[in-house]
Amino acid sequence: MARKTAPVTDWSTDYDILDDGYVRDPYPIWDELRQRCPVGHSDRHGGSWLLTRYADVTAAAHDIESFSSAGVGVLGNEGQGGGYEGDVPAELEGLGDIDLPPISADPPLHTWTRRLILPWFSHQRVAQYESMTRELCGRLIDGFISSGRADAAADYAQQIPVRVIARILGVPEDMADDFTGWVRDILEFADDPERNNRGQLGLMTYLFAEVEKRKAEPGRGLISELVHTVHEGEPLTVETVLGMVALILVAGVDTTWSAIGSSLWHLATHSKDAARLANEPELMPTAVEELLRAYSPVTMGRLVVADTDFAGCPMRKGDKLLLNFPAANRDSEAFERADEVLLDRVRNRHVAFGAGIHRCAGSNLARMELRVALEEWTRRIPSFRLAEGAELIWAGGQVRGPRSLPVVFP
Repeated sequence: MARKTAPVTDWSTDYDILDDGYVRDPYPIWDELRQRCPVGHSDRHGGSWLLTRYADVTAAAHDIESFSSAGVGVLGNEGQGGGYEGDVPAELEGLGDIDLPPISADPPLHTWTRRLILPWFSHQRVAQYESMTRELCGRLIDGFISSGRADAAADYAQQIPVRVIARILGVPEDMADDFTGWVRDILEFADDPERNNRGQLGLMTYLFAEVEKRKAEPGRGLISELVHTVHEGEPLTVETVLGMVALILVAGVDTTWSAIGSSLWHLATHSKDAARLANEPELMPTAVEELLRAYSPVTMGRLVVADTDFAGCPMRKGDKLLLNFPAANRDSEAFERADEVLLDRVRNRHVAFGAGIHRCAGSNLARMELRVALEEWTRRIPSFRLAEGAELIWAGGQVRGPRSLPVVFP
């Protein structure tokens, strides 16, 4: 959620991605920055640069020589393991730093770790998860449809990806609530050391126990496969396995539930689009891509490798850079009628899943989850709206999406 910080007086020189107004409605701010100062800078949260134009964001994403992925998190410890504070559980003592490859790695580590996980998110493998995802969505809707109201974020969107990811990892679905709490602590409270640390320790302690168990008792799922994988004649280190599994959980949960929640928010506030999607289900493929474009959840970070001049700005070695993919997707230079949601938009080269070598490895899974979630919701609840007077809560930072979305329906 947004934090109470000093008000921003100039977004080009003092932006704050945790500002209340930015979290609620960043679109006019991005429009202003693209026109007035497309590469902003701020000293807040340790300092960073912010790219808002499509051309700049995609150019930087492809320039792995100038911008390292060793710094995907810009706020506190966000996006990276290790660096725990306070008492560390005995089982984690002695472990080295835990990064999150492939997203937090440059080649060659990025290359071979990405290759290991890609088969788990291929079109063929994702198709195997669709039936359980559809059954899950139906079961969730069964739980609230008779009441005529629901929190579309907490009761629905947030319940889907975490359970699908649990199935992929090979861990019990009943861990969903714990996973949700840890992921929120890590991503939404990156500037709160106590909560961030609690999330990292909770997640890593659980995953470490699962990794150790799989050594003696191989099972189904990605954790077991990684534990028994050999690379260049050697098994993967515990730190590598922990980092890769943590990445899949953290990156695969919050991002997708944010996309589902934002899409439902749009339909709840745009009745014509909701009616059209319910009455014209054949629009779903283009609608999914358009909703991903319009409500992209993820802003990714990079580290400047060496002093460089980018888009006329003098960046220094060690500076942090924010690739604002959501702002890029609203750039009128790249998209016609960029600020409108056109469910039948055909030309749609959005970068909701990033660009370059770090483009999201789980994009097939995220697309399937979003599509199935919307198909089941619009089939069962074709007409719905925001509950009058209810509090709508958005989470911000580097992953933006609704955390409380009260709706009512006939």
